[in-house]
Amino acid sequence: MLEQMLADVVKYQSEIWQAIGETFVMVSISILAALLVGLPLGTVLFLCRKGQPYANRLLFTVLDTFVNIVRSFPFLLLVVFLIPFTRLVVGTALGTLAATVPLAVVAIAYYARLVEQSLLDVPRGVMEAASSMGASTIQMIVKFLYVEARSGLVLGLTTATISFISYSTVMGVVGGGGVGDFAIRYGYQRFETEIMVFTIIIMIILVQAIQFAGSALSRLLDKR
Repeated sequence: MLEQMLADVVKYQSEIWQAIGETFVMVSISILAALLVGLPLGTVLFLCRKGQPYANRLLFTVLDTFVNIVRSFPFLLLVVFLIPFTRLVVGTALGTLAATVPLAVVAIAYYARLVEQSLLDVPRGVMEAASSMGASTIQMIVKFLYVEARSGLVLGLTTATISFISYSTVMGVVGGGGVGDFAIRYGYQRFETEIMVFTIIIMIILVQAIQFAGSALSRLLDKR
């Protein structure tokens, strides 16, 4: 089986590299969306909660409902549901770029909730200390909240990234490509089990590497 696997890898090496590249694009854009939109969204959710200095019931309810709805959607159904929006954003519903739209939406909602939970673990005295020192809202968030929660934020992003990789494997439905799509087309549909096994090994190694790096960085940043 090993010899056959190596032969198949050589045979499909260009397709394998293309699939890895497509997965990298989808996951990278998802991470970027999580950081640029999910992080601020989760912060606003935290600040607008009841009992917080900037409590705003209406804004919290609207944002909380959005996050809950997106996270409760089965991902495949969300991909189909967002096809009109995807066409509006990128001009097409097919291809790797189109696949990044539903992934980005999920990434934003998923990481926003993890950010909110990480910030809730920050001792309340941190915000009181920031306020007593006359820190502005931005300073309180960046120099106090994020600093105290940095370990949890990194772990949350690590968990989210692994989920994004998992979600990306089903993007073949909209022609998004990626490693998962390659495994289905070449491994399952063509009954080439060795290719399927090789693809699974790639995914396991990738996920383990990300988890190890994320956990190590989190421990390094945790000063408690």
